[in-house]
Amino acid sequence: MNRLIVCNIMSLDGFYASSEGNPLVLPMDPAFDSYNLSLLRTADALLLGGNSYRMMMPFWPAQATNPDAGAVHKEFGSIYSRIPVHVVSDSLTAADVAPWAERTTVVRRDEAVARMKDLKATGTVVSFASRITWNALLAAGVVDELHLIIGATALGAGTPAFAAPAGGLTCTGVEQLAGSDNFVVRYALGG
Repeated sequence: MNRLIVCNIMSLDGFYASSEGNPLVLPMDPAFDSYNLSLLRTADALLLGGNSYRMMMPFWPAQATNPDAGAVHKEFGSIYSRIPVHVVSDSLTAADVAPWAERTTVVRRDEAVARMKDLKATGTVVSFASRITWNALLAAGVVDELHLIIGATALGAGTPAFAAPAGGLTCTGVEQLAGSDNFVVRYALGG
């Protein structure tokens, strides 16, 4: 089935990152990694915002051959080493994408909605992190599924996961991640 799936972790009180902008304060445990890997295995393409691309691409492909990486991270690295990546950004440079240029497509923000509609027609697209990008696509009605991993922590303040109100959400499942205090809540959008 062709769709855009957004998966993100947030605190119990709805924050995507700390007041300092650090998302690594959230409990991204092995169950979180395993759940994200299960989504990535179903993907025909990956969608990232510019900041997430700059953070993830230098890290994940290198894990495929990292002798110290665990099996989950090695598989993440293997998939990141070959999957087409679409990046919504007006600021990425040729140097930013050079190591992965053969499979990276940069999409300008003002073209993102139309491009994602076309991209979904070719298969399943998965997006991790990239809060600004997925919020814009959610507001435009392009997101088909939203998977929120509710981290077992409350931050009290920080960057809210949602940039604007979101309606039309139908809960399709709730489960505790195996061996974790985190839960995933899945929503379908747009009927």
